[in-house]
Amino acid sequence: MNVLVWFKRDLRVQDHPALTLAAGLGAVLPLYIIEPDYWAQPDTSPRQWAFTAEALGELRRDLGACGAPLVVRMGEAVATLSQMCRLYRIDRIISHEETGNRWTYARDRAVAAWARQAGIDWIELPQSGVVRRLNGRDGWARQRDRFMAEAILPPPALQAVSGVEPGMIAPPRGLRPGEDPCPHRQTGGRAQASLTLSSFLTSRGAPYRSHMSSPLTGERACSRLSPYLALGILSGREVSQATSARQAEKPQGGWGGSLSSFQSRLAWRDHFMQKLEDEPAIEWRALHRAADRLRPATPDATRLDAWRNGETGLPFLDACMRYLAATGWLNFRMRSMVMSFASYHLWLDWRPTGAHLARRFTDYEPGIHWPQVQMQSGVTGINQMRVYNPVKQGLEQDPKGLFTRRWVPELASVPDGFLQEPWKWPGAATVLGRRYPEPLVDISSAARLAKDAVADLRRASGFSTEAASIVARHASRADGTGRFVNDRAKTKRSQPPRARTPSSNQLSFDL
Repeated sequence: MNVLVWFKRDLRVQDHPALTLAAGLGAVLPLYIIEPDYWAQPDTSPRQWAFTAEALGELRRDLGACGAPLVVRMGEAVATLSQMCRLYRIDRIISHEETGNRWTYARDRAVAAWARQAGIDWIELPQSGVVRRLNGRDGWARQRDRFMAEAILPPPALQAVSGVEPGMIAPPRGLRPGEDPCPHRQTGGRAQASLTLSSFLTSRGAPYRSHMSSPLTGERACSRLSPYLALGILSGREVSQATSARQAEKPQGGWGGSLSSFQSRLAWRDHFMQKLEDEPAIEWRALHRAADRLRPATPDATRLDAWRNGETGLPFLDACMRYLAATGWLNFRMRSMVMSFASYHLWLDWRPTGAHLARRFTDYEPGIHWPQVQMQSGVTGINQMRVYNPVKQGLEQDPKGLFTRRWVPELASVPDGFLQEPWKWPGAATVLGRRYPEPLVDISSAARLAKDAVADLRRASGFSTEAASIVARHASRADGTGRFVNDRAKTKRSQPPRARTPSSNQLSFDL
């Protein structure tokens, strides 16, 4: 029997349940489909493709060492799978379940319909703690923990389907290399992923807990594994077990708390991905329906462009946006801040701003991204308002101004004491409106107006009733106990699996 293994966001040979199953069934055709329509979506970008292409190159090498090099084709999934099955006498496809964006969800439904009609057996296996068709969260944590504790699968020996041309790993049509420069992004591929994991667990990660909040210290102290997890270059199980092994060594010097916090974030990662698996509409519709009326559906173009380009006149905020553009990464607190600022101070709808950040993040993971975007925008109806003051954040997270000065060099002449509020400097006229813009908004009045608008909405008739239904819906998905934990504002959110949970303001987009 010839078996096709369809690779998507699982670009590895180690700990790959789908590949291992296929290896025991017959000759294997490992296939990755470059889908131009996917790469034209508003949450994808050339920088993500460049990272993916590097991972595919290493995957082809690793699969070749197993006996069956990666086959790459460009086109629409149903047409490509149909052609490959017909040409190479394949009647079984094996892949991992994917919790992706709206487009991949629709594509997988189309593939499932085609497979049923064509008599093709399509087997989908889990590759993470996410459980498909979950009927309530009772026992979910135990399922997730059991999966993470299972033995890591070694790369299987493969028999290749003969006569298949490997194909080129070429960019999809419409993705031009020069349109999304990201000169300092991380490198894709298994080799770099393994080095990144090793360096985090042996040296970089000791101050993880205390250094993750600042973009200066977080760049090194954070694991930087999120893009490798997002594409499945490393499995969550590999990372979790490697962390457990390091914990078993009982390292001193701050390691204990940092490793515990990191394990907690791995659990949160599965928790939020499960949210999108359960409610795919989180990507495009506010969790609380009334909150979709909060902001104009068409965002103010001037404000949106200034925010995107790091030209809002708020130095630390602009530094973060420019850093993200150049690196494809930003530490968790700053991700929350830039989203909060767009939603509250600039009063922009969360969908276009969320899509922009998705394109910028090399580590874009829909299941983490969209629930977090909604939380930071105040549209869930059940979370506190998180209104970050970029001046305060700059003073706290960049007290010497090193990060801000590096990414906003226009402010070189501004004294340290005025760096985060240059409009207060007596010499501001020599800089503002010339080399650097005036503040787009007054942050105090903009925050006050936003809070008042959200408060008015929450007092409106029917809002509390729907919020209660959201709480009840999520309570039915809580882990066994159905309990919630309170955050600082005493609002409710669901408890993730057996993890020491960070505060609500410390839930990360990244790791």
